[in-house]
Amino acid sequence: MIDVDTPSVTTHKPASTWKQAVYALVQKVPPGKVTTYKALAQALNTKAYQAIGQALHQNPDPAVTPCHRVIKSNGALGGYAWGVEQKRRQLMQEGVVFASLNRVDLSQSMWTPCFITKASI
Repeated sequence: MIDVDTPSVTTHKPASTWKQAVYALVQKVPPGKVTTYKALAQALNTKAYQAIGQALHQNPDPAVTPCHRVIKSNGALGGYAWGVEQKRRQLMQEGVVFASLNRVDLSQSMWTPCFITKASI
């Protein structure tokens, strides 16, 4: 469930096919789970971990593409356009298990995406 305080973003140009693939994977992350920038990149057959973060920073609709569910591979929350505190709050509301204040327990909350093909976008 998306928190009613989830910010909304409007964009004036359509996302590229690559960004659409990123968004399609993130949309599959279930509530209460997280994935990592690295796992998304691996599923997209790339090592462009930072590009994943940049695509998510430009996410046109966080209510549809829950970019707050993407974290660093060490469990740290990483960045978020509306601040790390908001990201932590949303993840906690969804039931993500934390090992410490700003670090997710990946052994309990990690969701691993499958390799994506153009046909599945």
